[in-house]
Parts: sequence; structure tokens; C-alpha cells
Amino acid sequence: MARKAASGPTTPATLALERAGVEFTRHPYTHDPAAGGYGLEAAGALGLDPAQVLKTLLVDTGGGLAVAVVPVAGHLDLKATALALGVKAVVMADPAAAERSSGYVVGGISPLGQKRSLPTVIDESAFAHDVVYVSGGRRGFDVGLSPTDLERVTGATRAPVARA
Repeated sequence: MARKAASGPTTPATLALERAGVEFTRHPYTHDPAAGGYGLEAAGALGLDPAQVLKTLLVDTGGGLAVAVVPVAGHLDLKATALALGVKAVVMADPAAAERSSGYVVGGISPLGQKRSLPTVIDESAFAHDVVYVSGGRRGFDVGLSPTDLERVTGATRAPVARA
């Protein structure tokens, strides 16, 4: 049964986890617009190892959008992502297109509960941790869950798509 902590908002991401019966924790923090990188801000604000905090990036495959989930301290390897998705090449999605597709704002895009189900790939390094943290669907709000639950709920595949 899904665990619902007392604090933190209800978002499409948390609703998706609850519907799937996934154990998760809510981690709100005060977002500072001047902080810069959203993921590293979350890791610092929550006192977490940046290797466990994952960012959600949307890419354009030329035939549609897809989701890549990588540690916040790293970068997305576009060639490896294309290979994992079985396409010739990918580029970063236009931020406005990412917002329209996901239903979230940049800096708060969650891989969970998006408006449209998209092909998703999670960097294999996430599976070295018992718990990973992803955006809960708002700036200043992450959720913690097992990487295998993240994989199951998003229908993702695992692949080495991050680089330092």
C-alpha cells in the first residue's frame, strides 16, 4: 500500500504512485529561484547524495518526445540515449514542448504522472541505490522511492545514458 507522508503537496506524480500502490516519501523544500540547477538545489536542500537525486529530461527523437532520467550531478549522453531508445539521434526537447507534453513546468518535471505516456529510460546507476529521489511534480518538491518502482510505474528501460 502506498505510504502518504503528512507533508508535501498532492500532484499527478504522487497520485500516480498512490494508484500504483508504491511506497514513497514526500520531500518538500524551499525552492530558491536564484539557485540555478534545480536538481543540485534539491540535493543540497534535502541533504542528499547527488548520485541518488535524479533529474528528468525530455528529448526529441525526431518522431516524438521521450524521457531520460539521470543523476543530477551528471549529464545526459545523447548518443547513448538514442541507442537506448532505438532511434538514430536525439536532441534536447524544446522547454515549451516538454512542459506541454508533461503537464509540468521546467524544474518541476517529474517522470511520474505525465499527461502523456512517453518512452522512458533510466540511467543504470540509479539501481545501485535502495532509494532515489525525483521531482514530485513541482519546483521544491521531490519524492523518494525505489528505483525498481520508478522503473515499473514509468514503464522505463535501464541503460547507461549518463556521463560525468
